[in-house]
Amino acid sequence: MKKLGENERMFPIEDKLAVNAVAEESEIVFAYPVYYSNIPKIVRDFIEYNRPLWQGKRVFIIATMGAFSGDGAGVSARLFKKFGANVTGALHLKMPDCIGDVGLLKKPHDKNLRIIEQAARKIDRAAERFRNGKPPRDGLSVFHRLAGLFGQRLWFYGKTKNYTQNPKIDGEKCIGCGVCERSCPMGNITIKDGRALSGNRCTMCYRCFSGCPKQAITIIGKKVIVQYRIDDYIEERKI
Repeated sequence: MKKLGENERMFPIEDKLAVNAVAEESEIVFAYPVYYSNIPKIVRDFIEYNRPLWQGKRVFIIATMGAFSGDGAGVSARLFKKFGANVTGALHLKMPDCIGDVGLLKKPHDKNLRIIEQAARKIDRAAERFRNGKPPRDGLSVFHRLAGLFGQRLWFYGKTKNYTQNPKIDGEKCIGCGVCERSCPMGNITIKDGRALSGNRCTMCYRCFSGCPKQAITIIGKKVIVQYRIDDYIEERKI
């Protein structure tokens, strides 16, 4: 991974400083994971709640996906354009699937390493195209929109329409360490009487799931299959 340049800043959208950063900059790279060929509820809310900020901004979109996204970048691009932004391009990146409690899309560790390395190379190629004035436009065409709509979004729209009442926390395994509480971008998990308790505003980001040292948390599935920590892959290959 390349370090940020001297004039570049990076913020998670739940950080209050993110709004100030958007207000101050004219050119923005906006990245998020794709869920069911749609944007997560937390991402949609951030864009819509801050709609006045996007007027006149130049926005390049990066959308990550497990296997398929259709118009994963196009969904947010349409919102940005609605609120006055100029979408300069978009990049779809295949990454290891974060849903570690469903076995369908699980891949061995070495294959996930190759996926991350391929994504890093694709980012380098996209940066070169950007410098040459021809940024990629993944997911922005009518064809991509139809693929995303009929491939997933039409059938699974309810999965991203609202927040969910997950995660499910095993009280026998939980030790109340607070890792999940600190990592939740929604503030949806609290520690009470030495145990983690979940609210009803889960955005299915899997941060709590992947960070739990006792594998006490599930979100969609019923058991922990594998916990994905991107830092482990980066450290292993120095990507």
